[in-house]
Amino acid sequence: MIIDKIFTNEYSEKIGELLQYIITASAVFVIFLSIYFIFTRILKKIEKRSEFTIITRIRKLFRTPLILLMLIISVVLPATFFEISETLTNPAGKIMVLSTIALFSWILIRVVGLFKFLVLKQYDLDQKDNLKARKVYTQFRIIERILVFVIIVIAIALSLMTFDGIRKIGISLIASAGVTGIILGLAAQKIIGSVLAGFQLALTQPIRIDDVVVVENEWGRIEEINLTYVVVQIWDKRRLILPTTYFIEHPFQNWTRTSAEILGTVFIYTDYTVPFDALRNELTRLLNITELWDKKVNVLQVTNATEKTVEIRALMSAADSSTAWNLRVYIRENIILFLQKNYPESLPKSRVVIIPESSEKKDK
Repeated sequence: MIIDKIFTNEYSEKIGELLQYIITASAVFVIFLSIYFIFTRILKKIEKRSEFTIITRIRKLFRTPLILLMLIISVVLPATFFEISETLTNPAGKIMVLSTIALFSWILIRVVGLFKFLVLKQYDLDQKDNLKARKVYTQFRIIERILVFVIIVIAIALSLMTFDGIRKIGISLIASAGVTGIILGLAAQKIIGSVLAGFQLALTQPIRIDDVVVVENEWGRIEEINLTYVVVQIWDKRRLILPTTYFIEHPFQNWTRTSAEILGTVFIYTDYTVPFDALRNELTRLLNITELWDKKVNVLQVTNATEKTVEIRALMSAADSSTAWNLRVYIRENIILFLQKNYPESLPKSRVVIIPESSEKKDK
């Protein structure tokens, strides 16, 4: 009976301490939440009076991680003032350690995203000369993915190190890493090559976000650059998915490698009787009345002559490849209309000379 009373008293004391701990932890969490909501209301008032989008960005990015961090602190802080059974503290402590690792990894990923936002908000991809913006966008998109990957790997490694059994297994695996490393290296050769190619694209930048390229006989723009693959948006809205190694191992055309500016060419085939000066004047007139021309290059040259036609090349410049395409279409159409209206005899024609029979007899 005495032992039962002692056991009952000890058991009830532990229950009482546990309840006090839960009440204290809840009270601490409520206090933290109250401070958080007061601070949030102050920030919202500041946001309404100012144009600092960074405050709104920070508040939205770190809202959930901060609440979880306050919850963890509320659980851990009162535990130092209460004696709780090891049967509860050991698994609870393990869960708290894993939760803390996951939470801080999440916060680090959000910090990386915030840093990228702060840098990229200074650059505009929609402007005409967006070469520098495309460089920065390409670098930071790839760097962000690399950092997130590294943070996740480190978080998983730290989580596994908290378990003694897995730690011992890891030591035994390291001891036999010679053969295993060779097998894994051969199995993951293509994956590792793609990842390394992604690093090389980020550093050397043969392509950038929004670059105009011709790959696999398709004209398009670079839409995404990832560690292992690149997405090219084709002119007809299709997507061409290529491994990153493609842009290291195969030749391709990059029309905006050094500048967004590009030269457009239009070839016209006419008869030998065409007046070249009239065509030059018409080209200049057409360029001056369109906003597609950037007023830098305006050239009309005879580039070839065959037994039937004369090849004339009109060369003009535009701010970017899309504008250059529209400019070429505009010039080609209007030059042809100009020839049809003013010099129809100068359009391509085939000549057939018929010699009369009487003439042949005279020659004989």
